[in-house]
Amino acid sequence: MTMLATPPQRPAPNVRPEPVAFNYAQSDTFAPLLKQLGVSLLVTTYQANKLLVIREHFGGLSILVRSFERPVGLACDGRRIALGTRDQVWQFRNAPDLAPQVEPVGVHDACFIPRASHVTGDIGVHEVAWGGEKNDELWVVNTRFSCLCTMSPDYSFVPRWRPPFISALAPEDRCHLNGLCVVEGRPAFVTALGTTDTPGGWRADKKGGGVLLEVPSGEVVARGLSMPHSPRWYDGRLWLLESGRGVLVTVDPETGERTDVAGVPGFARGLAFVGPFAFIGLSQVREHVFDGLPLTGEGVDRNCGIWIVDLRSGSTVAWLKFEGNVQEIYEVLALPGIRYPEIVEPMAELVDSGFILPDSALADVPADLRS
Repeated sequence: MTMLATPPQRPAPNVRPEPVAFNYAQSDTFAPLLKQLGVSLLVTTYQANKLLVIREHFGGLSILVRSFERPVGLACDGRRIALGTRDQVWQFRNAPDLAPQVEPVGVHDACFIPRASHVTGDIGVHEVAWGGEKNDELWVVNTRFSCLCTMSPDYSFVPRWRPPFISALAPEDRCHLNGLCVVEGRPAFVTALGTTDTPGGWRADKKGGGVLLEVPSGEVVARGLSMPHSPRWYDGRLWLLESGRGVLVTVDPETGERTDVAGVPGFARGLAFVGPFAFIGLSQVREHVFDGLPLTGEGVDRNCGIWIVDLRSGSTVAWLKFEGNVQEIYEVLALPGIRYPEIVEPMAELVDSGFILPDSALADVPADLRS
């Protein structure tokens, strides 16, 4: 067993950071579209230490707020959710028998209970995705070590792949690897903000140094991208967000040719699809970090929230705007077929009192205790 000691990024916290208060405004079309599609949304904002569960309710919105330390990437296959945070990766399982009992009674159609947490240390988790032949491997973008990794109970993480231009496994964020696209169970594409092999080297060309890479070859599919994020394979096409331009694009994986589909008013990061619609997360952009980008020019409108784009026309059909202190979104995940889910925090009372047993064990439980 190898041990690696690195200087801490910051002092270890004694308490969970206080979440940031927020307000929101929405277009008249946002909640009705969620209802029409039969979908709810999960949204992470690491800046505010929140996981948001966005649900349509009686024609309006109900937003459930859950606190985690620096929540980022999300993955879901209907039965389970994975959530990356500052130094842990959480896994939640849907307990549908508990859902009808959650307050308000009879409203929820899913209840995700925490079942496991893997302590990774502060590896700069970004996107996470399920993969493997049985969809039983959780792949994690390990930004600090510039690699893709999986989890093992014996180790902080298991490195599985890194770009060929990264010469060493070092906690130095050399290229800002950030996005992961899994196709047919295997990692197929990743995004990075540069092809540099020095600590923080990607920062020198934030405007146009971004790349889309093929996995496992590491070949560059497209370069010259402006801070690319959120690569996705959907409807037979490869999509990503050029965050620095605020644009949703498609990329031809054979030629690297990219086509602008829609522009949005903010730093675009976090992408989900339902039917003919794309759900895009927007951030206001930190000027001192992202100076020099097209989005940071004077007079450019920058928002924080969720924009829904019709892929057939490229037009915005609905939006949800966060106001106040919430300024950055990381991930947007759609839950098709789940209209009103509950996400249970690890320290919640329901974790202590809600027991889920195999069907084979229920025969031994008194009838009045069964749900």
